[in-house]
Amino acid sequence: MKPAALPTMRTRSAGVKARRTLSLYGWLYVFILPGVVLLFLFSYVPMLGVQIAFKDFVIWKGMWASPWAGLKYFYFLGDSIFWQSFANTVAITGLRFFFGFPAPILLALMLNEVRSNSYKRVIQSLSYLPHFISWIVVSYILYTFLQMDTGPLNMLMQSLGFDQVNFMGTPKYFRPIVIISAIWKEIGWGTIIYLAALSAIDPQLYEAAMLDGAGRFRRIFSINIPGIAPTISILLILSLPGLLTAGYDQIYPLVNPTNLGVSNVLDVYLIRLGLTQAQYSVATAIGLVLAVVNISIVLGSNWFAKRIGQTGFW
Repeated sequence: MKPAALPTMRTRSAGVKARRTLSLYGWLYVFILPGVVLLFLFSYVPMLGVQIAFKDFVIWKGMWASPWAGLKYFYFLGDSIFWQSFANTVAITGLRFFFGFPAPILLALMLNEVRSNSYKRVIQSLSYLPHFISWIVVSYILYTFLQMDTGPLNMLMQSLGFDQVNFMGTPKYFRPIVIISAIWKEIGWGTIIYLAALSAIDPQLYEAAMLDGAGRFRRIFSINIPGIAPTISILLILSLPGLLTAGYDQIYPLVNPTNLGVSNVLDVYLIRLGLTQAQYSVATAIGLVLAVVNISIVLGSNWFAKRIGQTGFW
């Protein structure tokens, strides 16, 4: 037998280590296997469809038989409607990020200072229950609450002597409605993560700070915030790619002809191109460009987080 065919000591040790790992964690791998398979089928296999952006896609010919078209369908970069939807998306997601990202952090810090466990559980339950409500139901609630004549808010304003306001039909109110409803719906769910991070902080740090005379605000800024800083860093990296996704399920039910100038975001624009107008190649090209930008944002934010000494993904 040739010497090259003989197993080396390193190969044998790797095989022993692999068998030992399987014997210890075999059932855990079995449990995560369905998730890995679903992730592969629904996240990686669809990536083959990226080629539609470079083809004259004909639906009855299929993706593989359609002829190549090069960069023909990247003309959207000169389309004013695309840039309008891009600007609307960045405006909505930027404001939602500015107000929405710190909201669960502040709520978690406040709940952490509450000494009554029963009161804390009630507030926490009431805050994260909206997360499980569909955006379609939320939009119906908004329309009912903000209705011109019979909405509770307009009725209250009228009883106080103010004029009624057509909130859903006035463009300047569209973005505040979207941002406030997003915070209301998701603030409690994000708070759960930060409360879990706060519970992992060593209680002896609080005891030492109290012995040194540190007040409540000093303990928050010197112990709580640094203690959850790694969690904030990870969630910040995860949320930054969302700056190019306004959320079709939230925005589309609120769109009407009067607010179209501010509600035409990239999500709505893509759905109209792909499903309504059957411009599959253009919609895929836009999706590809946005995916590249999102990857760049993730890589850049991870690099920056590591550069300033915070936790990153790798």
